[in-house]
Amino acid sequence: MVSLPPIKTLFFGTHNFATAILKGLIDSPFIEVVGVVTQPDKPAGRHHEVAESPVKKLARKKLIPIFQPTSLNNFDISPFRDYDLFIVCQYGLIIPKNVLDTPKQGSVNVHASLLPKYRGASPIQYALINGEKETGITIILMDEKMDHGPILAQDKIAIAADDTHNALSEKLAKLGNDLLIKTIPDWVEGKIVPQEQDHAQATFTKILKRDDGRISFDKTAEQIYNLYRGLTPWPGIWTMWEGKRIKLLRIKPTDETIEPGLVVIKNASIYIGCASGSIQALELQMEGKKAMDARIFLQGYTKIAGAKVE
Repeated sequence: MVSLPPIKTLFFGTHNFATAILKGLIDSPFIEVVGVVTQPDKPAGRHHEVAESPVKKLARKKLIPIFQPTSLNNFDISPFRDYDLFIVCQYGLIIPKNVLDTPKQGSVNVHASLLPKYRGASPIQYALINGEKETGITIILMDEKMDHGPILAQDKIAIAADDTHNALSEKLAKLGNDLLIKTIPDWVEGKIVPQEQDHAQATFTKILKRDDGRISFDKTAEQIYNLYRGLTPWPGIWTMWEGKRIKLLRIKPTDETIEPGLVVIKNASIYIGCASGSIQALELQMEGKKAMDARIFLQGYTKIAGAKVE
């Protein structure tokens, strides 16, 4: 591995998880990230100010050339034909086959699930929402279909009972960095035989939206807690009361038996009934207001005791 010349790489990525992977590549002594392709700057936040992607910020800090095409269909790929490898992680735009096939060793993708399970945009969130006990990183040789290519390497990690999206993402980023740095030289040296995925076992995830966080209290407390874990911090989970949205920023499941959707107050604590058990709301945010812990919330919204949320 140490005798290899630097592996000339173009990195495609946009979001936070991809930024952690890019940092690992930059820090590697035998990988040369010659350029970064990331999505165009977009409006973000309450004031819709144009913001750079996390990947762009890191690339600019490290003085790496940055490319931000709105589409890769007409992207001039000719300057990158002598590159060894393209590495893709959380890029977010379709990459045509002619681009994927440009470098000498093809294009590899770092995906945060145990493929073929949880293909698509939200694998970490879905693993948590579905109450999985383990997940992992899969490195594949990309083809033109989404998360469809043959597997080059895979590694597992346990999911802790209290992991939320951010916590699990950090663990998977470390696992992904370690696995990628170990896999790339073996792939470039021809030591890896790609293994076809079992496509019949594939499951798919979608891009999550705010409405996916609406709580259905005909689910169990465990199911709602898993939804909270997968959707925290974004888009978050929420319910409605008196025509207004209430975000539940911190919750925990309990064994209290309460009618589904009914709010019960005990010892200045807020419990909401589920199909089985209940959830305790520890921190809440009424629409248009600041976040509050349960005790402060009850001082301003006394009428919620005995109310139904939905």
